[in-house]
Amino acid sequence: MGREFIELFNDWSETYDDTVVGHDIEYREVFKNYNEILNLTASKSQGHVVEFGVGTGNLTEKLLQSGLRVTGIEPSPSMRKKAEEKLGSRAEIKDGDFLEFEVSGKIDTFVSTYAFHHLTDEEKERAIKLYNSLLDKGGKIIFADTMYESVMAYERAIADAEDAGYLNLAADLRSEYYTTIPFLEKALTSNGFLVTFEKCNGFVWILEAIKQ
Repeated sequence: MGREFIELFNDWSETYDDTVVGHDIEYREVFKNYNEILNLTASKSQGHVVEFGVGTGNLTEKLLQSGLRVTGIEPSPSMRKKAEEKLGSRAEIKDGDFLEFEVSGKIDTFVSTYAFHHLTDEEKERAIKLYNSLLDKGGKIIFADTMYESVMAYERAIADAEDAGYLNLAADLRSEYYTTIPFLEKALTSNGFLVTFEKCNGFVWILEAIKQ
């Protein structure tokens, strides 16, 4: 359920905000248009938003600025601390993950950026089924993450990273659970969602799934 990556994010919490603004050349393209991706995710959200993988609270801030009620879910204690320092009492940040979380009240939107790849494809399917059971008609899933148009495209991205000497990026692409757009489309449509995908940079796409 992604919790095997908690230690990584505890370590990354001190430098995460520097990474997303392009200070790490290996990940510069991954986080290209970062602010625009957060803005787009927030603009597509509605009502009571449950945000998975809050991290240091950057997307949470955008959601709050849009006047939305936010319940944040973050498994990393260090990341939760950073988010709480940044956001104060404006959002509730809870321990949890994509599959195990406690939220009170009606949920209108599930959102996440740069995190869904911490679940295996089997876990992604379980998560989508769960969200379907918790959303009313018109409810949304808005996830921005690295994903690929095909397995071949995914393998080419790893090779390109290695050719560029970006060995940390290549190792991440190999060790985490990046998936394909056709897989996500099938999983979402089979659970009653109408889904569209929008490319944001060379790695990240944003999916908008609306329950029918």
